[in-house]
Amino acid sequence: MIVTIDRKQQILEAATHSFSLFGYKATTIDQIAKIANVGKGTIYTFYKNKEQLFHQIISLLIQEMKAAVDAIINDDLTFHEKADRALFKLLEYRTDHQLMIKLLQEEKELGTPAVKEVIQSIEQMIIDYLKTIIQKGIDEGEIKPCHTELTAFIMLKLYVALIFDWDEQHKPLDKDEISALLKLYVLDGLTPS
Repeated sequence: MIVTIDRKQQILEAATHSFSLFGYKATTIDQIAKIANVGKGTIYTFYKNKEQLFHQIISLLIQEMKAAVDAIINDDLTFHEKADRALFKLLEYRTDHQLMIKLLQEEKELGTPAVKEVIQSIEQMIIDYLKTIIQKGIDEGEIKPCHTELTAFIMLKLYVALIFDWDEQHKPLDKDEISALLKLYVLDGLTPS
């Protein structure tokens, strides 16, 4: 029996593991090759450099995040339920996904430009996803017409502040409390009278 090894997948998994453990800045092609049990040349047959490999991993992460949200959103939900579920699911990656945890730590502690860029692209993906939910809410008459990108940005930043920033100084809020605050501060103002 011959076992076929998908070298590209093996490299992606090794690189994800390395970035998750050491961060972007400290990860090297040598480390990835060692973890993947391949030569450096094998990595270079698939990827031009560490940056290209990193961006491939982030692209896959963004696809994974979108698929996770798509799996819990359906047309039967209200605008508030869709927005709430999407935000919670997307922000779970900040607390539960080892790569995201390490990247956010590196951004905060080292300010690595490549990591800042990736965090911004993930944030923009979340905003773009929320914009589609907001636009659908407008189109269906559930909410008033508004600036969709600005509203998505405000919703994201409110959730980030209530989930992560508030916890640093105060008793953590649960999902229901955060959802109620989103409704109070944002959604009630968007709801047609």
